[in-house]
This record gives sequence, structure tokens and C-alpha cells, in this order.
Amino acid sequence: MATRIQIVFYSMYGHIHQMAEAVAQGAKKVAGAEVSLFQVPELVPDHILESSGAKKAREAFADIPVAKVDQLVDADAIIFGTPTRYGNMCAQMRNFLDQTGGLWMKGSLVGKIGSAFTSTASQHGGQETTLVSFHSTLLHLGMVIVGVPYAEKRLLSMDEVTGGTPYGASTISAGDGSRMPSENELAIARYQGQHVAELAQRMAPR
Repeated sequence: MATRIQIVFYSMYGHIHQMAEAVAQGAKKVAGAEVSLFQVPELVPDHILESSGAKKAREAFADIPVAKVDQLVDADAIIFGTPTRYGNMCAQMRNFLDQTGGLWMKGSLVGKIGSAFTSTASQHGGQETTLVSFHSTLLHLGMVIVGVPYAEKRLLSMDEVTGGTPYGASTISAGDGSRMPSENELAIARYQGQHVAELAQRMAPR
């Protein structure tokens, strides 16, 4: 039986989308893993997306289906991706998770693996607070939290400015969004995807 991995993300300018694709690449390395990508619904009005340049950036992943809350039940592991908003998850992801009350009442996500990755504009822009605060929601849902262990030696890189935390993969976009994920950051994201998929496989009922 396949181990079902869902990657559920929100991306405005493409940074988190690139990280999500890297996470998916890592998860697909695990034999028997069935990996699906979904994006959460947009809340920002079209004219705002247009004026900010986000609408054009989002065209690159417009074909990725929109997530529905009930589909989370089908996953063995869910890896969430969100940009940071003042040290917390973005409103789009918060709105999506706030609709999981019915699943919480039924205990539908209890025992499933939950993991998260993020992006910030600056090096100290709230990556760790975003991920740790994200974990609080996953704990309320009864999920088993998985981060990125220091067995991933790229976390220790001192040769460049880079994202990457033990709480989850991360990237730095720069204030104007001009910096896209580096190879070091993408490699950490791939590690996270593979690590989650391997653990999900081990935890699967036999």
C-alpha cells in the first residue's frame, strides 16, 4: 500500500512553491511514496495581486490544485508550506487550518505526521517563530511533528547566508522578493520531504 504524502502550501511570489517542489522531490525518493501537491485558496483580491506583481508570479503554479480540508484525512503525512507574516503563518494558511474544526472533533488527523517549511524576507525575519507556532496547530490536531534533524549537515553551513532550521526547511527572499531559494535551501527541503516520507512509511499499519 502506498504511503500518501500531501504537500499543502501557499505561495505569493513563487518562493514557497519552489520549496514545495523540492520537498516533493525528496519525498518521491522513498519507494512506495505517493506524493501530491496542493495550494490553499487565495484570499487577496485579484486587483491587489495584479498591482503587486503576484498574479503574474502565481501563473507558474496555477495548475496545482486547490486543497480541500476533507482531503487531509487521506494523507499519512502532511507537509505545510507558508511564507512568514510578522513571525507567523500567512492569513491564507491560517484560514485553511481554521476550517479543520470538524476533523479536530472527530480526531481525523490524530497520529498522522505533520511538518512545515517557510520563507522570510530577511535572515532573522521570523522563520523559527513561524514554524514553532505552526507546530501548535498541528499538536491541537493530534499530529506527530517532524522537523529537520541535524543529521542534515547543510543546517550547519557557514559558507553562505542561508535558511534552514531544525524546525523545518526555510528560505530567504530579500525584501523585494528578488532572491530565490539557494541550492543549500532546496537541498534541506528535499531532505525534509524524504525524512517525512521515510518516517510515514515506518509508521504505516502493517
